[in-house]
Amino acid sequence: MKRKFGALMLSMLLMLTVVLSGCAQKQESKEAMASAVTNAMQMTSYEMKSSFVIEDLQIKMAATENSPEVEQVLTMLKNAELTLTGVHQAEPQQTEMQMGINLKGDMAMSFNIDMVMTQDKIYIKIPSIPFLPFPEDIVGKYLEMDLKELAEESGQTFSPDAMDVEKSQKFAAEVLNALIAEYDQAKYFKEIEAKDANLPEGLDVKQVVQFYITNDNVKEALDIFVNKSMPKIMDIAGKDEYRELLGMTKEEIEQAKKEISSLDQGQFKEGLEELQKYLKINTFNITTAIDKKDFPVYQELVMNVDFTDPETNDVVKLAIKGDTQYSKINEKQTFKIGIPKDADIVTIEQLEEAFYQMESY
Repeated sequence: MKRKFGALMLSMLLMLTVVLSGCAQKQESKEAMASAVTNAMQMTSYEMKSSFVIEDLQIKMAATENSPEVEQVLTMLKNAELTLTGVHQAEPQQTEMQMGINLKGDMAMSFNIDMVMTQDKIYIKIPSIPFLPFPEDIVGKYLEMDLKELAEESGQTFSPDAMDVEKSQKFAAEVLNALIAEYDQAKYFKEIEAKDANLPEGLDVKQVVQFYITNDNVKEALDIFVNKSMPKIMDIAGKDEYRELLGMTKEEIEQAKKEISSLDQGQFKEGLEELQKYLKINTFNITTAIDKKDFPVYQELVMNVDFTDPETNDVVKLAIKGDTQYSKINEKQTFKIGIPKDADIVTIEQLEEAFYQMESY
């Protein structure tokens, strides 16, 4: 249960970074974000491209030096970049993504992974990766995973709701409305001039809004999320139409709600006070640009934080930046990959057999 509840919490935070959008006319920043939720639900097809970069990653132990292995990993991850380009359409449901991973340092490497998703199947192109050699005769082919078969093999019942994009959008809209409603506009929202927002070249927008957290409001922000937003979010998750989407039972929902309501507020407040002893927020912004058709065409997340243990003086510095741009919204889409043909497909059994034969040599 804890694993699914943790996944739900993570999903809420991830959705917050990608589904904020705009409104029909210029509004107050909080109102614009609230109106944007409905507009985002109207995106039935689009092209998108995303980039996520670890701009800084440092771990400094006051008592000891980092081992060479730790330093090698830190060097590899610093400036590591994840890129994602894709196309989505709701009817018939089809999504394709091309994911690129670029690692730096002495172990620098780059590789790409292509994926195609329909309502009941996922296809993953088997990549060529230096440190994870796949059998040569299957590299470049697509691993087909039938979600219904996989569910049956694990003793579960496959629910099409789990892949229902429209229902996912509706769920996200209700959650974000519940979330945004609890935060004060003056403390957490602001409007930015488009010329100051560092938008991609050629992007024509009418409004740019930003949600932000600082050292001054982080305690209150977490308090609001846990004590005000989460109870409402769990009520939404408990609706019959969403439980199957989330893969949670009534009992698990009720247990999660019970854990939230029974939280020891004294210990929670102490934890928030303790938080400010070791957490420093240099930057935490979620910026959304809205075009003249009232769609979100660009979102950016910038986070720069320091963690310092007051007792040991150990320090962790993390700076990340991610952005997503949407285009061809609600237009007819062109799929570069398409549904893989039978000759280009391997099953899980064939993949296992290929590995077995490779190991037997």
